[in-house]
Amino acid sequence: MLAGVRLRPAKRMKEIPPSSTFKVLNLAKELERQGKDIVHMEVGEPDFDTPAHIKRAAEEALARGMTKYTPSAGLPELREAITEHLATKGISTDAKNVIVTPGAKHAIFCTLAATLDPGDEVIIPSPCWTYEAMVRIVGGKPVFIESKQSDEFKVKVEHVQEALTDNTRMILLNYPNNPTGAVMQKKDLQSIIDLAINHDIWILSDEIYDCLVYEGKHVSVMSLPNTAERTIYINGFSKAYAMTGWRLGYAVAPVELIAEINKIQQASTTCAAGFVQAAGVAALRGPQDCVREMRDEYRKRRDVIVNGLNSIDGFECIKPAGAFYAFPRIKKPGISSLDFCEFLLREAGVAAVPGSGFGPYGEGHARFSYATSIQNIQRGLDQMGDTLARR
Repeated sequence: MLAGVRLRPAKRMKEIPPSSTFKVLNLAKELERQGKDIVHMEVGEPDFDTPAHIKRAAEEALARGMTKYTPSAGLPELREAITEHLATKGISTDAKNVIVTPGAKHAIFCTLAATLDPGDEVIIPSPCWTYEAMVRIVGGKPVFIESKQSDEFKVKVEHVQEALTDNTRMILLNYPNNPTGAVMQKKDLQSIIDLAINHDIWILSDEIYDCLVYEGKHVSVMSLPNTAERTIYINGFSKAYAMTGWRLGYAVAPVELIAEINKIQQASTTCAAGFVQAAGVAALRGPQDCVREMRDEYRKRRDVIVNGLNSIDGFECIKPAGAFYAFPRIKKPGISSLDFCEFLLREAGVAAVPGSGFGPYGEGHARFSYATSIQNIQRGLDQMGDTLARR
């Protein structure tokens, strides 16, 4: 125990929520140590291996001695490759507008640190990924608005409008969405962009799942007119190329803001590893068949898990349009999502994340990742169905 009033964590740490995903994962690992067989559907990590040509590029970079510091903003070759890649998505930008980071999560954190003053408000549609912790760490205030299942979890502009105050600094969008799989259409995004322009506020658009859209086509915020001067675009390599452990992401923003974001990176992680950045160049400039093949497999898995969940008495699940998560409503009155997920873990041997970990409007749901094999998905469905039928 820490002694004395001075030897204590910062007071703000009391407001920082821990990750619900890792809480479930830790419990699942403990049960596995005790001999229980667990079907893991809690972590959003592709079960595919990183494609061979990407790994080979990293190996070759290591053989060349690429183990030193790189420019903090990233290798020029990778920043150029990113701009070329974005052009295929209808996003026109320049290498000077790009900063490479150790993971997309770090790009988000650096962006929030560079844009928010204490007390600044960030509007976040919920259910949402764990942005709250980062906003609070840098002194900002998350303002959650509800995206409803009846609206396919798409945020409505009128809800954004109602949440605006004189302290609103940013709207944070994540589409395709974690945990709901929601995908926004152009007209819906445009109305929110118009609102941001009228009120002179930032848009932070986390598009890490943009490669995983199953019907229609993803529309990037930054591909729309009049967005470049107020948008921070976030993306990375973890989901598209099965590179979660490589820790490689990037942000695109106005040059003046990139310089400020770079200050945060210089003071924290310095730079992404050089040989990892070389792998990133190979990922973007190499064949893209691997991305399409993984997406096709995820689509098959999505259909299996959604149909399976809806066949179990206790779940109601709409079909996600993107990402690799199912987010069913729990049809068991009087039980919290945390208690329900702990019940599934202990009794059915299935690890899922409680909806309460995804902002105030996630309660009553559970998140199941289908970034695992159809065999595992089917086994999890069978075990949950049998367990809930006996309950």
